[in-house]
Amino acid sequence: MGCFFGGMLARAGKDVTLIARPIHVEAIHNHGLYLECMSFQEHVFLKATTDLSVIKDADIILLCVKSPDTQKTIEAIGGYLKKDAIILSMQNGVSNCDMIKEQVHEHVYPAVVYVATSMIGPGHLKHFGRGELLIGDLDNQHLLNHEILLELETLAEIFTTSGVPCDISKDIKYELWSKFLVNCCYNGISGIGQIPYGKMASQTEINNLISQITKEFLAVALREGVLISKEQAAKLNDQIATSMSGQRSSTAQDLARNKPTEIDYLNGLIVKKGQLYGIDTPANQSIYALVKMMEKNY
Repeated sequence: MGCFFGGMLARAGKDVTLIARPIHVEAIHNHGLYLECMSFQEHVFLKATTDLSVIKDADIILLCVKSPDTQKTIEAIGGYLKKDAIILSMQNGVSNCDMIKEQVHEHVYPAVVYVATSMIGPGHLKHFGRGELLIGDLDNQHLLNHEILLELETLAEIFTTSGVPCDISKDIKYELWSKFLVNCCYNGISGIGQIPYGKMASQTEINNLISQITKEFLAVALREGVLISKEQAAKLNDQIATSMSGQRSSTAQDLARNKPTEIDYLNGLIVKKGQLYGIDTPANQSIYALVKMMEKNY
């Protein structure tokens, strides 16, 4: 995601620096970032480094690390942050902004990201579908605070003028939990089976499992103050199977590469909150346990 959105911004003339792994930095230095997108394919030349200290010059930080890396990343860059630097969390799950705000109290906003991408080689991004953003303030202060609204409008304009549709949500918590639902229903199963979303949705047994995961999820979401109807949930799940039919989840990609997954922040979080609220979550527990088993068997 960092390469996709950073590449789109740089392609539109914005001043972008990617902080990346050495293998990608070297490739970008030598050949540029290759964006193999659905509507174009080209090399985009931009700055890339492994040096975190470049954060000191950043007005806007797109935080695209995996959820397990959020806290240590914020700790690592905290000393470099400008006082008014904006952090946009472009991550899966619903707990990242809270973690960030424990250390950085202002100018932190969540983004709901719907995009299918993968790094298929050093400095080579492949885009499989979608690419739009919803942004907002978790406490909806932008409805009353002009400064916060102005920051969100600035972010939206930067993305929109770079070919990335970006809207400001009136209820970003609802949108985050809507995306979270899809992550819990698709990511783990896609990972266990190494199967794309479209093939998952074509199997009756998997659809039945998704329905049970959804039922447990909605009960937990309601206790968290988020009301998503059964009809809305079904529509969200169906849309992903259609719009990203060929995509394997980030969890699937992590498992295939023997990397840690975000499952503790997906189905694992539903299990944890279910225990807190006295809600049984056997379907989510099963997905969580199986992915954790696969991780520990690397």
